[in-house]
Amino acid sequence: MSKRGGFPGMGGGFGGMNINQLMKEAKKMQADMEKSQTELAAKEFDASTGGGAVYVKVTGDKQIKEITIKKEVIDPEDVEMLQDLILSCVNEALRKVDTATSQELGKYNIPGLM
Repeated sequence: MSKRGGFPGMGGGFGGMNINQLMKEAKKMQADMEKSQTELAAKEFDASTGGGAVYVKVTGDKQIKEITIKKEVIDPEDVEMLQDLILSCVNEALRKVDTATSQELGKYNIPGLM
């Protein structure tokens, strides 16, 4: 065993990387991730269905900001169709948020994060 600890030939542990350097890199990565999450939360994503009959805008932190429904799609005899259009539109907008989040945070490559 070397006098410095760790395993012989390993340069002080962690494959030769100084523990202070490792901690510094981890803190930088955490700060970068927090910045990315803040930027994503501030972005807006939108979707429309039914040829633009229903429009939804959401934020990156999945808050619905706007829902617009054209009058001509409102049919009291077919409420289910309108409900389906709204659900489809909201789900598409949320899928866009998830995709952007995966792309942005996926670059950090931390197992178990996503």
